[in-house]
Amino acid sequence: MHAEIITIGDELLSGITINTNAAFIASNLLVTGITTRQITVVGDSKSAIIQALANALNKHDIVILTGGLGPTNDDVTKLSLAEYFDSELIIDPQVLKDVEEFFLKRNLGLTEKNRNQALVPAKAKIIRNPYGTAPGMWFDANEKIVIAMPGVPFEMKNILEFEIIPRLKNRFSGVCVVQKTVNTQGIGESFLSDILANWETRLDPRIKLAYLPSAGIVKMRLTAVGQDEAFLKSIIDAEIQKLEPLISKYIWGFDNDTLEGVCAALLLQKKQTLTTAESCTGGYLAHKITGLAGSSQYYNGSIIAYSNALKTQLLNIPESVINSYGSVSQQVVELMAINGCTAMLSDYCVAISGIAGPGGASFEKPLGTVWIAVAQNGNATSAKFQFGDQRQTNIVRSAVAALGMLREVLIK
Repeated sequence: MHAEIITIGDELLSGITINTNAAFIASNLLVTGITTRQITVVGDSKSAIIQALANALNKHDIVILTGGLGPTNDDVTKLSLAEYFDSELIIDPQVLKDVEEFFLKRNLGLTEKNRNQALVPAKAKIIRNPYGTAPGMWFDANEKIVIAMPGVPFEMKNILEFEIIPRLKNRFSGVCVVQKTVNTQGIGESFLSDILANWETRLDPRIKLAYLPSAGIVKMRLTAVGQDEAFLKSIIDAEIQKLEPLISKYIWGFDNDTLEGVCAALLLQKKQTLTTAESCTGGYLAHKITGLAGSSQYYNGSIIAYSNALKTQLLNIPESVINSYGSVSQQVVELMAINGCTAMLSDYCVAISGIAGPGGASFEKPLGTVWIAVAQNGNATSAKFQFGDQRQTNIVRSAVAALGMLREVLIK
């Protein structure tokens, strides 16, 4: 089965809003065996929506629309669908009840515009929206399917995951998609591909391989489509068994694992604690660690010593060391990590000091120079990294590299 996703909104065309909905929908369709062949973005215009819908139905089995289902005058998706399917708008009693309860819970009055959210095309099957006032809609059209969902991401995601995907799986039972993602860190996409050239050449032709690079991490996704789930899983597992020995030092997890989650599991297993001492990342590493529920069981806190004065006052780094070697140096970052353990009463401390940019660089220490250290028991392991010239990317890559180093220390 092939699908087209149509995302609707002037804000998407202008670039004000990033179109994250399309990526989320496409990735979820894939696990049902439905391939997204096209993604179209149109503005808040009835004629544009109707034309896009007609074009999509001429080429694809399933069309999914998001956006334009709200109560304001620029929300015209529902009117466009009613016109395209030649369907009158009627008040749906269940939707009206849902809308009334939505506003009642918030001690807000129900306006006429909000009441009109319960006006839906008579030919549509209604999908309730527990997190908003705009319901989803499902149309069966000449053996093809048209689905409309609100554009608010958390509303759309709930409807898609708990309503749309299960219905599509029931409709198209028999098609099975098996995926396995191998997560790597510490090597770039092109270098990884070079190492795996022979393995890729011999890869089972029923498996599709995709490299998914991001700042500091490269994921490899293996996908197989067919009717026998157990068989598909077995051929993917066989390929991963061949893959792992080739890049074992770079693999840190699979599927939805995160580096911070892997480190958390190791710390919990060891019953040991962690702190962070950050300079150029300004707390981003701490943010990633504390993004996990239960991080208080192993994470004691952070010292964000952005200035040299605070490195001296809070982390007991002698001014003479900073003056001699500079704040971005092996000597300083190792002391940050070692003294951070003491200051925060932790078993481990990860320290980062670098030049995120755009200023502060020199010939000896160019933009993107970052030192990272991991300390335990008064000893530190450190490494120098040379990232790029983009500040935010440097911050993210520094945190990822720090977590990678922490993992390596924890598993030794």
